[in-house]
Amino acid sequence: MVVRITKTTICGTDLHILKGDVPTCQPGRILGHEGVGIVDIVGPAVTAFKEGDRVLVSCISACGKCAYCRKLMYSHCTTGGWILGNSIDGTQAEFVRIPHADTSLYPIPKGVDEEALVMLSDILPTGFECGVLNGKVQPGSTVAIVGSGPIGLAALLTAQLYSPAEIIMVDLDHNRLEVARRFGATASISSSDGDAVETIMKMTDDRGVDTAIEAVGIPATFELCEKIVTPGGVIANIGVHGTKVDLHLENLWDRNITITTRLVDTVSTPMLLNSLRSHKIDPKLLITHRFTLDRILDAYETFAHAADTHALKVMIET
Repeated sequence: MVVRITKTTICGTDLHILKGDVPTCQPGRILGHEGVGIVDIVGPAVTAFKEGDRVLVSCISACGKCAYCRKLMYSHCTTGGWILGNSIDGTQAEFVRIPHADTSLYPIPKGVDEEALVMLSDILPTGFECGVLNGKVQPGSTVAIVGSGPIGLAALLTAQLYSPAEIIMVDLDHNRLEVARRFGATASISSSDGDAVETIMKMTDDRGVDTAIEAVGIPATFELCEKIVTPGGVIANIGVHGTKVDLHLENLWDRNITITTRLVDTVSTPMLLNSLRSHKIDPKLLITHRFTLDRILDAYETFAHAADTHALKVMIET
């Protein structure tokens, strides 16, 4: 199937690609794995969609038949997974080819804001599945999200579906911490002074947090999570790591902790769609800047220098 893209965005993973952290993506590739659009050409294998349908593009392509898809691990589909904007051309274009379209697209419900829907291509399910679900966030628990960028804020928004007692946001950027407080964080801590661990331990009576979500993808933030997780707690990694990280088992071997890693499977997309329709979540809050496709380089510049531009998610219209 070929979809004519109407709205797309830039992901932090795209910046990791440009840094060389994702070797499967080769030079010359069209980036992008998020967006909404209109079905333009339907192949003979497609039965669930027709030309003119408005669709949400999932960041994960799934055949629905292989051993991994049968286990709902669509991210590891043997003929799909995260291929858009990685091993095949992606959505930051006027048109995109969608493999396994019947099981990789979602019809857009009437009356739903399409800008908000773009956030359901990747960032909302990633924050929810890799952070909240893997982190076993529960009512009354204490959660720290290390990294208050778009993916950390997506984890913040979706963590509130489970009513934790505390959600502590950690970041270097004071503007993003202010945004996090508006989004529902119960506390925000600047890590610029090097005292974040001490502050969190003091806040939790030296117990630590039940769930530490790593949402940056650098050694320092993962190691911070190692220091603040309580015995029996969970470190849930979301960040895309391009360099090795030290695992301090000399401190953790007896603490009964769980460390999880995951590439989003988008199994939660239908639930998040329903939550969006019922106004339980408002992912449009993440959008701060808008560009047309012919200004995509400006969009990348804005997104890459978020500390100066205060950018979260940038919306690109074709």
